[in-house]
Amino acid sequence: MTTLLHIDSSVFPGEASSSRSVAAAFRRTWQEQHPEGTVIYRDVAANPVPHITAAAWSAGSAAPVERSPEQSAAYAARLELIEELEQADAVLIGAPMYNYAIPSTLKAWLDNVILPGRTSGEHPSAQGTPVVVVASRGGSYAPGTPREGYEFVQNYLEAVLEGSLGLELDFIVPELTMAPRNPAMSELIPLYEASRKRAFEDASAKAKELAERIAA
Repeated sequence: MTTLLHIDSSVFPGEASSSRSVAAAFRRTWQEQHPEGTVIYRDVAANPVPHITAAAWSAGSAAPVERSPEQSAAYAARLELIEELEQADAVLIGAPMYNYAIPSTLKAWLDNVILPGRTSGEHPSAQGTPVVVVASRGGSYAPGTPREGYEFVQNYLEAVLEGSLGLELDFIVPELTMAPRNPAMSELIPLYEASRKRAFEDASAKAKELAERIAA
């Protein structure tokens, strides 16, 4: 049986969130391919994981017998998240852009699961696991656009997911999501609609392709 780890981080619920909607389409197709599989779901917006603390950080490099009760409790919370990542055959992450970066709740999850000597370092424990990130954004930060230099979501996630965790990374990027709500962006609505359509098509195609590859 296969396991998909699905992380959502948008503050908006359901269809009000592009990242949630597109990620849900990916998950539906995945489950159609693996009806007997397992989905581990975390909504870090609705149920935030603890932000990293000194106790949680230092516990990662301390021997179990040397940890204080506070360190032991903090490490146990990190370990639960780490083991979910390690047991996943694939990972799906909804990562909307807020103020040019990922939500702090998603950053907190990453800070907990990146553990030098285990999930990061010379031999990351989840190395090679495929991860699909739905990186939605209200505008466009694609190469050649005026705000290209403000794109910190994909650059950052490439550094941590590929560079630190050794995951096999792929992006789906629904953009211009503010166009239907912002009168100043009304002329961009056709581009938004095309981007949204492409994102849903990519979600289904990538989910099916990845599910088939893992099952092979």
